[in-house]
Amino acid sequence: VSQSRYKVIQTILQNQTVAWNKGDLDAFMIGYWNNDSLVFIGKSGPTYGFKNTLANYKKNYPDTSHMGKLHFDIVSVKPLSNQHYFVIGKWFLQRSVGNVNGVFTLVFRKTRAGWKIISDHSS
Repeated sequence: VSQSRYKVIQTILQNQTVAWNKGDLDAFMIGYWNNDSLVFIGKSGPTYGFKNTLANYKKNYPDTSHMGKLHFDIVSVKPLSNQHYFVIGKWFLQRSVGNVNGVFTLVFRKTRAGWKIISDHSS
């Protein structure tokens, strides 16, 4: 893995963590591709599009007690091409309403707006 690309991906995930932990879902979404082709796959199946993904986050995490404090552990970052990276990781939410955790796979793509998550499968 190119150290500079790994660092960019790591920075995006760190920025998302900071935004989440402030309760700012709009800033958290900056790491995602703002496009109708974005796909988020969760326990209820795939959601397509940036706006729909943001709406789901806002519905499932209505306040900071449900959002809690987020922590990511990156397991691996592998290039699929010069324009795409595949990331495997673990997520943890420490919350007053009960802790939750899971795993994720992300596909990052280099877009005109920089590196963005184009596919997120979190469970």
